[in-house]
Amino acid sequence: MSEKTELELMKEQLFYNQKNGYDRLPKEEISELENYCSRYISFMNLAKTERECVSESVKLAEAAGFVPFVPSMELKPGTKIYRNNRGKALTLAVIGKKSAAEGVNIVASHIDSPRIDLKPNPLYEDSEMAFFKTHYYGGIKKYQWPTVPLELRGVVALKDGSVVDVCFGADKNEPVLVITDLLIHLAGDQMKKSLAEGIAGEALNVLLGSKPLEGEGSDRVKLAVMSILNKKYGIVEEDFLSAELTLVPAFEARAVGLDGSFIGAYGHDDRVCAYAALEGLLAVGVPEKTAVVTLADKEEIGSMGVSGMESKEFDTFIEDICDAQGVNVGHCFRNSACLSCDVSNAYDPNYPEVSDRRNNAKVNYGINICKYTGSRGKSGSSDASAEFMAKVRKILDDGNVVWQTGELGKVDQGGGGTVAMIMANKNIDTVDVGVPVLSMHAPWEVVAKLDAYMNYKAAKVFFE
Repeated sequence: MSEKTELELMKEQLFYNQKNGYDRLPKEEISELENYCSRYISFMNLAKTERECVSESVKLAEAAGFVPFVPSMELKPGTKIYRNNRGKALTLAVIGKKSAAEGVNIVASHIDSPRIDLKPNPLYEDSEMAFFKTHYYGGIKKYQWPTVPLELRGVVALKDGSVVDVCFGADKNEPVLVITDLLIHLAGDQMKKSLAEGIAGEALNVLLGSKPLEGEGSDRVKLAVMSILNKKYGIVEEDFLSAELTLVPAFEARAVGLDGSFIGAYGHDDRVCAYAALEGLLAVGVPEKTAVVTLADKEEIGSMGVSGMESKEFDTFIEDICDAQGVNVGHCFRNSACLSCDVSNAYDPNYPEVSDRRNNAKVNYGINICKYTGSRGKSGSSDASAEFMAKVRKILDDGNVVWQTGELGKVDQGGGGTVAMIMANKNIDTVDVGVPVLSMHAPWEVVAKLDAYMNYKAAKVFFE
């Protein structure tokens, strides 16, 4: 083999050369990657709403020794605590050897996903068919949701204070629900409309049934449907007024591709990052600095509300840790670091026109570091400092994590935001990292197994 020329050696030394993650991953680590992804797939089949995600996360945390956090408890290095925020958001921590005055290491993700919610007064009958009226949640392409099998999930809160869990359609022996679409033979006018206009929000009505109760009178199909719900869940129509019921795809998460190198699932955005953060924390022993994971709700609609990242709940959790150690929370925040762990778009060669290929995340190139998100002129972004970017680069390299950098599409194409700005506004050094996703916000999204695994490794080494 001939020796490399001086020019070739200079290129190796000076140029930035990315490699496919499979060309960098040790062969003995492949089985660990597959095992991690199998656990993730199992989690995704159980957790299709933010409430279910919290419930399943608490089960995993408690099995690993985490206990509910109360302000009066003693916090020793290695103590594992969590706080459940109204069943819809969750913050966990492993207390470190160093005082919180020296800062804490945080991974922040969100656990809500785009979906179809029921309106407060949803049930009606038309043409002897029963339907639910809906109001979509988050950024969706409305045309993707008709003709998709759907499950009904959520809770109904009754006036006596009890809460009824609802899950209909997940059991293989149960029917599923669906939103109908217009047949192609009569869709001439519909097909002339833009994709955004082809399906109106008020047309996303869910088909429930057509079998009327015996007897005379109107709304016999509606009454039949309501009687089914009453028998199964003990609810009446008025109880919809205090319900949080949502339609999610009745798809199971599973491997995708002839080689099985991808995972298809509903809700990768952002549970692929939330689960990685959780597993990374569960794998931590006694860290130097306190390790914190916060799983927030409402990111898809602005992070507002009592369970969103804008809530004071996270601040209160850290304040309680600081109070137990006699530390000023402002000093803690100033010395803290945060990975805002949210997904990014993966370069899709079927739609090259929306991306700057030199600055877009690619599948199998690992976790994506996104210095800034936002739209157009970086609006709505925290824009991480060069110093913090360098720190994160070193942490990931030292931990043998495959990573890359990327933006969210071309500058003028659009964009999006995360919770990074919220965390940075607390005076915490923050940068966005996450898994590249194909078909983001669709009923079934796709990620590469390698990238999902590297997200877990990144969270783990960040805490360590």
